[in-house]
Amino acid sequence: MPSSVIRTFDYDPQAHKLAVTFVSGRRYAYLGVPEEVASNFRKAFSKGEYFNDAIRDHYPFERLR
Repeated sequence: MPSSVIRTFDYDPQAHKLAVTFVSGRRYAYLGVPEEVASNFRKAFSKGEYFNDAIRDHYPFERLR
């Protein structure tokens, strides 16, 4: 299902890094994200809800340019 908050995301399993682009255009990399969390994010009906519940405030992040 398309998200009203998240435009795209990509996961690097070797680096355990989840890159998320929001509809605002801001991009962030979430570090140390397990493959299971990224997989569940991909499968989630509501990407925004899953992001808020399982990723936001759970993993360190850096803003990407």
